[in-house]
Amino acid sequence: MYPKASKRGNSMPSSPIRRLAGAARDAERRGTRVYRLNIGQPDVPTPPQAIESLHHITRKVLEYSPSEGIESLRVKMAEYYARFDLDIKPEEICVTSGGSEAVLFGFLSCLDPGDEVIIPQPAYANYITFARTAGVTIKPINCSIETGFALPPVSEFEKLITPATRAILICNPNNPTGYTYTREELEAIASICETHNLFLFSDEVYREFCYTDQPFISVMSLDNVRKNVVLIDSVSKRYNECGIRIGCLVTRNEEVRANVMKFAQARLSPPLIGQLVAEASVDTPQEYMREVFNEYLERRNFLIDRLNKIPGVYAPMPMGAFYAIAALPVEDADEFCKWMLEEFSWEGKTVFMAPASGFYCEPGHGKNQVRIAYVHKIEYLAEALETLEHALNVYAERR
Repeated sequence: MYPKASKRGNSMPSSPIRRLAGAARDAERRGTRVYRLNIGQPDVPTPPQAIESLHHITRKVLEYSPSEGIESLRVKMAEYYARFDLDIKPEEICVTSGGSEAVLFGFLSCLDPGDEVIIPQPAYANYITFARTAGVTIKPINCSIETGFALPPVSEFEKLITPATRAILICNPNNPTGYTYTREELEAIASICETHNLFLFSDEVYREFCYTDQPFISVMSLDNVRKNVVLIDSVSKRYNECGIRIGCLVTRNEEVRANVMKFAQARLSPPLIGQLVAEASVDTPQEYMREVFNEYLERRNFLIDRLNKIPGVYAPMPMGAFYAIAALPVEDADEFCKWMLEEFSWEGKTVFMAPASGFYCEPGHGKNQVRIAYVHKIEYLAEALETLEHALNVYAERR
């Protein structure tokens, strides 16, 4: 006999982004080249001044930082938000170990076990994991690939509200769909939160990658929900430095900030080295940001055009972030993605994609869909998509 692991742990979903990582490593050990389209790890170099900051650390002791993050970083971040006409004070910012910790702290600080949060789906998979960790129930609202994952009418949100509803969570621009919210949509959601006294969690990690004709709109700019909003942010994708694990939670709600500090103090402090790099990154020249933006725009256009030329494949045009959801001519994308890594090889190559079913809060959705991250150069994407097309042909013949 031996002790059994927790029911909570057993109930947690595996990450659709990393679930097949072992199979990918096994394929590489067999000598197969694996094109990794599963994860948002950009190949764009980190800003030079961020790397340079690592070489000029003069501290004699790598000490704990304050639980809310070092003040100079929070001041810099407030300056960054001011560039978007957002009046955010350094004391309204709590630095976290990546945006993921910000989501978890937000749930734990605002919601109680049994509370409900409404989330448009497909959604970032870790929202599901953190909601279960906090004992929170997700009420999903479905977005359809046929409409480019556009937000359903606001009346659909109203239908989901119960006495247990405490929050709405949005990701803008969206991971995994690339959908970007209009001002009208944001104002409508904010109005619901104001009317029903709900928190509005807004994950704005990809704000620099908005490809619409209209400028990006942050919910922090909406005055009627100043105390309702909990902003989730991160430097990971903005400056191509995922590994430093620096994000933040921003709110003007004093009670929520006090709660967040309790959880921040319990984990002691965010990574010191990461904070020093992040602080140096905030002054990244706009030329760098424009070049990265234009690079992703070209990659997006190439990816969507090429995907839709593969027989049976459909991918709507994402208007933000650097992800796309594609429907494949297969019944079960989970099985197909696994088969590609375990059994398929064309000219010594295969492709690693994230099955989209893991981005839905309920089983049965997205069965024939995958999420593709266009974080690699066009040449890399071209070879990956050629390999994918061959795989689909072989898979169809096998079936």
